[in-house]
Amino acid sequence: MKVNNIFLIIIFFTFVISCSKNQIKTENIIKEKNLDSQVLEAYKSGMESLESGDVLFAAKKFNEAEMLFPQSEWAPKAALMAAYSYYSQDYYGDAILELQRFIKLYQNYKNIDYAYYLLAVCYYEQIVDEKKDTNSILKAKEYFQFIIKKFPNTDYELDAKFKLDLINDILASKEMYVGRYYFDKKKWIPAINRFKTVVDDYDTTIYIEEALHRLVEIHYTLGMKEESEKYAKILGYNYQSSTWYKNSYSIFNKNYKIDVKNKEMKDKINKNNFLKKIKSLFN
Repeated sequence: MKVNNIFLIIIFFTFVISCSKNQIKTENIIKEKNLDSQVLEAYKSGMESLESGDVLFAAKKFNEAEMLFPQSEWAPKAALMAAYSYYSQDYYGDAILELQRFIKLYQNYKNIDYAYYLLAVCYYEQIVDEKKDTNSILKAKEYFQFIIKKFPNTDYELDAKFKLDLINDILASKEMYVGRYYFDKKKWIPAINRFKTVVDDYDTTIYIEEALHRLVEIHYTLGMKEESEKYAKILGYNYQSSTWYKNSYSIFNKNYKIDVKNKEMKDKINKNNFLKKIKSLFN
């Protein structure tokens, strides 16, 4: 009898424990489902606010969706949409902070390439001109270079390369702007350094021809004929048909400008004679 009582007690406790576990499991499922519905509701509210143009409230709702259930599949989507909300209305500082946080938390997310691209674009769209602070330019360049290296054969890589060319033009333009200033002030050494930077680092930009010509000019002025000729040869070899090469050539050949004027005069005379000949056919 006593043994039977003990057996019944064991069965009872086993049943109670089992029921408790099932109850906890059921409560967890209900709680998880409830969280999912709250997340979706917050996410939906964020999308509606974004579409209506209230980007600050949209970002707030996306952040709320992420914080409600950080382990859900909606969390990284919501975090990325919060960043995009700020970006869409030029709140670049807030967008950058959101994206930096996103990259730190969701490094393995499938759309991480878009996060890096949007981060680069946030810096890129803050570029004003070559005379302003270059922090945005350099940051945009850094991230676009990262995209090209990390995410090849993507649409992001193609656009990154295009924007990188434009950034290099801006940086070269800045070097030329400062170089011309030193050139006008006859501060030859700092001017040489600026023009050399263009030649060494930005040789694919539109400023390479002028930079080479300026180096020809300065070195010739300083009496460094061999160095001047070196840059003139580079200019002639690569850009013989350019105006800057003609300007450099005229430095070494003082009769060049006279020859050009004589040629222009001859061409003008020949043109007039040809027109007179054509006109006589109709008399």
